[in-house]
Amino acid sequence: MRDRLMRRATYASVTVAVVLIAAKLAAWLVTDSVALLASLIDSLLDALASLVNLFAVRQALTPADKEHRFGHGKAEALAGLGQAALIIGSALFLVVESIQRLISPQPVAYGLAGIGVMVFSILLTGVLVLYQRHVIRNTNSLAISADRLHYLSDLLTNLTVLVALAITSLPGFLWVDAVGALIVAAVVLKSAIDIVRGALDHLMDRELADEERERIKDVVRRHPEAAAMHDLRTRQSGNQIFIQFHLELDPEMPLRQAHAIAVEIEREVLVLFPGAEVIIHQDPAGMLEDLPPFAGRTV
Repeated sequence: MRDRLMRRATYASVTVAVVLIAAKLAAWLVTDSVALLASLIDSLLDALASLVNLFAVRQALTPADKEHRFGHGKAEALAGLGQAALIIGSALFLVVESIQRLISPQPVAYGLAGIGVMVFSILLTGVLVLYQRHVIRNTNSLAISADRLHYLSDLLTNLTVLVALAITSLPGFLWVDAVGALIVAAVVLKSAIDIVRGALDHLMDRELADEERERIKDVVRRHPEAAAMHDLRTRQSGNQIFIQFHLELDPEMPLRQAHAIAVEIEREVLVLFPGAEVIIHQDPAGMLEDLPPFAGRTV
């Protein structure tokens, strides 16, 4: 189910990007609006990024094998970094074009055609973003999240271009077209920074959020036979979450009983994080001081 949702989301984003490129290209050719050009370039990059996502998701969903025991989830993060590089390059291009248009303003022809295309773009992008939100809730995919950031920024940029086209048609407001393009460039850069942060967190095996770690600890605290826990480590690779910790139990407890308790706790953790890989090591309670020192030990 999760794999199917992720694949459908990538197909949907590529389709939407291609449709928007065709519509915006036609509108830009007749209007010569730099703000519309900015939106067109943004859609071109969205299409390229969505194609990268499509192949990255396909790779990330490849099951773990002998050479990749932890799966291929980091392909999503690598794709995110590639997307960010493309986005930053396009934003810088838009800044240069916008400054040139500010210095030498040009009239926008057939503004109504451009306005119509932008209204269509907003509606189509809005439908896609809603669908991507549904997919992210069910898959927690970094690649789909990065793609959704593109299209969320598109909503804002499309609105900006729409306003710019409307105002530019008024006498004395030719400069608004270039200002609209600069706003688009700023939003695009912000999206790139967010994608880079998320990708680096995955590649550097950043811990899950403190709130999520506390939920794991609460599961152990609620179990009547669990004395304590230590060395909780978490990370995420693509849509795969890895959780491991040491569970402290009564030293006199039979191994079979200790194993059963660990299984019970593992099942509760999986309710919170479906599909996660959970590794629990059982330790005798009260003997933590006998273990070798470990600088990264956490409660």
